[in-house]
Amino acid sequence: MNCCPPGFPAPDPPLAFLRPMLKYQHMTRRTPTEDLSRRERQVMDILHRLGESTVSDIMQIMPDPPTYSAVRSILRILGEKKLIGHKEDGPRYVYFPAKSTEKARQDVLEHVVTTYFAGSTEQAMTALLRLSDTNLGEADIERLRDTIRRARRSEK
Repeated sequence: MNCCPPGFPAPDPPLAFLRPMLKYQHMTRRTPTEDLSRRERQVMDILHRLGESTVSDIMQIMPDPPTYSAVRSILRILGEKKLIGHKEDGPRYVYFPAKSTEKARQDVLEHVVTTYFAGSTEQAMTALLRLSDTNLGEADIERLRDTIRRARRSEK
């Protein structure tokens, strides 16, 4: 049964506006960082903050830390996902992120802008500015302008 009189088109389904954004979503692969457990994400956050760390260091910083062997298992899994590396320092291993913190930030922001702002950097920046609890001072605004100018120059 048709919902509309002859000659009138059927209305779009309620979420039809999402179709263009989702068209190629099935073709994109999820990155390993999108599939991290809560504990894996905590360890990655610590490694990005510190640059490199031992199991003991990680346990001291983790909220409600699991056992030593559990942290070692998390690090092994992150290594299998190629998200971290390690080096020997005497009898212990020192772990570090496989990707620089700057590159990781860029990847995460690109994912957020694409996923939640339909690729619009302007909308993402507007949302970030709305999150700010304080008003931006003139010095902050000037630094943002300089950053935008440098970004424009690097695109050319």
